[in-house]
Amino acid sequence: MNISSVVLRANPQKLEAVRAQLAALPGIEICADCDDGRVVLTIEDTPRSSTADAYASLHDIDGVIDASLVYQYCDDAFPEEPEQ
Repeated sequence: MNISSVVLRANPQKLEAVRAQLAALPGIEICADCDDGRVVLTIEDTPRSSTADAYASLHDIDGVIDASLVYQYCDDAFPEEPEQ
């Protein structure tokens, strides 16, 4: 399991589009945001995507000015998938 917290700064005029693109990325959750372009995210590993990949993809979103990693936790144990 790998969990990270990120503070992202986006162009306020493109914030709605940035929010929509963030919501489409696996493992990313918007925890807080302001109309001035500041957004706080958590990123978690998923079976399909690592936190490192998700973090790197933030810089490719049109309207993102900067993304800063502020907290990172890693544990060898990955939550078990529920049995089907």
